[in-house]
Amino acid sequence: MLKRAVVLIFVVFLAWAYKATQPLPPKICGSPDGPPVTATRIKLSDGRHLAYKEHGVPKETAKYKIVYVHAFDFCRHDAVIAKTLSPEIVEELGIYVVSFDRPGYGESDPNPKRTVKSMALDIEELADQLGLGSKFYVIGFSMGGQVLWSCLKYIPHRLAGAGLLAPVVNYWWPGFPGNLSGEVYNQQLWQDQWTLRVAHYTPWLTYWWNTQKWFPSLSVAANNMDIFSPQDKELMAKLSDRENYMAQVRQQGEFESLHRDLIVGFSAWEFSPMDLENPFPNNEGSVHLWHGDEDWIVPVTLQRYIAQQLPWIHYHELPGAGHFFSYADGMGDTIIKAILRWEK
Repeated sequence: MLKRAVVLIFVVFLAWAYKATQPLPPKICGSPDGPPVTATRIKLSDGRHLAYKEHGVPKETAKYKIVYVHAFDFCRHDAVIAKTLSPEIVEELGIYVVSFDRPGYGESDPNPKRTVKSMALDIEELADQLGLGSKFYVIGFSMGGQVLWSCLKYIPHRLAGAGLLAPVVNYWWPGFPGNLSGEVYNQQLWQDQWTLRVAHYTPWLTYWWNTQKWFPSLSVAANNMDIFSPQDKELMAKLSDRENYMAQVRQQGEFESLHRDLIVGFSAWEFSPMDLENPFPNNEGSVHLWHGDEDWIVPVTLQRYIAQQLPWIHYHELPGAGHFFSYADGMGDTIIKAILRWEK
């Protein structure tokens, strides 16, 4: 009798554990139970929809065409480069920017098969369907900046230039000295260490870890103010308009947006950014990386190491700057002028 009871309890526990690790199905935009479709979207070759938003001059008359890639827990409305550019620069240079919801965010369909490579191919197909030409610029912030490494790997022939703004670093990228990446990793809040460890080693537990109530999960997703630098806190006012669309960011479910980001971003990549070759050997374009030396979300130490290994990258380290430095007054113009190599 006791043996049967133990077996029954064990079976019930296994059933509970299995259910706890299974994410809820996404609420796909346009489906009977999902949010409405309000954005302009394209249909990709695999049948998924990608929502996008255009900024600047019309693409038909634009001289420079830029694809912007948003950060973790952001969406197409958060195109910081478009928000911070001065109207004079936009008109004088003829700048067109398109931002899009990455898969699972906003109104873009989830991609359960999302990989590091698939993000680059989505960007290429978006550019092709919008008629941006044989070459275009890419700019990405934070997790969106991390995506740009895949563009430099898989579609370098399509790029006219690139700008990585405080790109997220994967502590498990091959090429990092173990003692260096380990030292920087251990500087993170302990709940962030565990969240990233789960995403890397046991991705199938990512949903459970980020929804369980026993331990705190990722500090960024919880808006823990302890991770923001003094400059970040000063710049928070410039993000106040996000209240108008914040509900859209995770509306299809947190697993296919936030959790999928963690799984892909901190997985075992099939390449190391430090092994990339210069996509512009004849100086026909340039790659720029900006980072603040007081970025408490993405430590600057590993960014410096990457820049040392890739001498063809134009590295800009900003003293006293935090993770959100790109929202500071004048930064949009500074970034664009550098990427476009424009001098007045």
